[in-house]
Amino acid sequence: MSKTDIRPVGLPPEETETANRALSRVRSYLEKHRDVPKIDVTVEGEGAEPLTLPREAVELLATTLAHLAAGRSVSIVPQNAELTTQQAADLLNVSRPFLIGLLQAGEIEYRKVGKHRRIPASSLMDYKRRDDERRRQAAEELTQLGQEMGLI
Repeated sequence: MSKTDIRPVGLPPEETETANRALSRVRSYLEKHRDVPKIDVTVEGEGAEPLTLPREAVELLATTLAHLAAGRSVSIVPQNAELTTQQAADLLNVSRPFLIGLLQAGEIEYRKVGKHRRIPASSLMDYKRRDDERRRQAAEELTQLGQEMGLI
C-alpha cells in the first residue's frame, strides 16, 4: 500500500472570500441540478474542453470549500488508507502515547507490520464518531442536570 499523505491544506486568510464565492456557485448548481450524475466544468485555456466530473466529486469539492472558507485546514484520507500511529494521533488531535493506549484498550482496530502498528482510516473514523456521540450525550446530561438543579 502506498504512503498516505494527510498533511492538512489551508488557505491564506485573503483567499477565504474566493472560496466562499466558489462555494456559493457550486452549492447553487448542485441545488438546481439534483438529478445530474455528471457535471461539466468549464476550464479556461487554449483549446480547453469541458471537464466532466462525477457528482460525488463536486459534492466533495463543496464540502472542502466550506471548510476552507471557514478558515479550517482540510485533509482528505482514502477510506482504505492505513495510517501510522503518529498520523492517527494527529487526526484525533491527541498524543501518540494516548492513541497507543486506545489501541491497546481495543477502542480502535489496528494491525502490526513488523514492530509497527497500522490503523485503518475507517476504524479511526468509527472511533471518532463514537467518541463524538459520547461527548454529545455527556454534554446533554450535564445540561439537563444543571437545569434540574436550577443552575442554568
